[in-house]
Amino acid sequence: MIKTETRTEEVLLVSSFEPFGGETTNASASAMAALPDAIGPYRIEKMTAPVVFGDGAARVAARADYIGARAILCLGQAAGRRALTPEAVAINLRYASIPDNAGRQPKDEAVDENGPAAYFSTMPARAMAEAIRASGVRGELSYSAGAYVCNDMMYSLLRRYADTGVRVGFIHVPASADMDAETAAKGIAAAIGAAFVR
Repeated sequence: MIKTETRTEEVLLVSSFEPFGGETTNASASAMAALPDAIGPYRIEKMTAPVVFGDGAARVAARADYIGARAILCLGQAAGRRALTPEAVAINLRYASIPDNAGRQPKDEAVDENGPAAYFSTMPARAMAEAIRASGVRGELSYSAGAYVCNDMMYSLLRRYADTGVRVGFIHVPASADMDAETAAKGIAAAIGAAFVR
């Protein structure tokens, strides 16, 4: 009898955000759409999350659990940054200078009253930044995901998947005027290669 090798497909969930703050597009969603459907051993699943404290992270977690994702890479837009910036740390703080898309505007609230002050990314953020630069795209390591919904997403998912084996990371994407979607996707794909491909 001839034995055939069956390969277990692994799923990477990539999330982005909807437009917010009166804008009509979000650079993170445009970059996500330009990503391929597979990188290395990973099948790439994509979803767009609402810019709403708590709810965005809950929806990403629900989707990740449903599809059995082994890793989650979140993308968010960072106006004013000119490079793709993998985030090294998320803090247990919510502060909104503008309301989220549900009209919520927390001021110095905890993401989780029972959670630690911070979580470090469970992806190699520095190696990801280096891989982005090696691909010819501007990339920098960041130590601040802010305190708006992007940080809320990263912290909440790191807390949710702590000690589960599901890795979580976050990359901020410059506004479309500072980096086009295809360039951003090229850098993100390189970061995925550095973070996940064995």
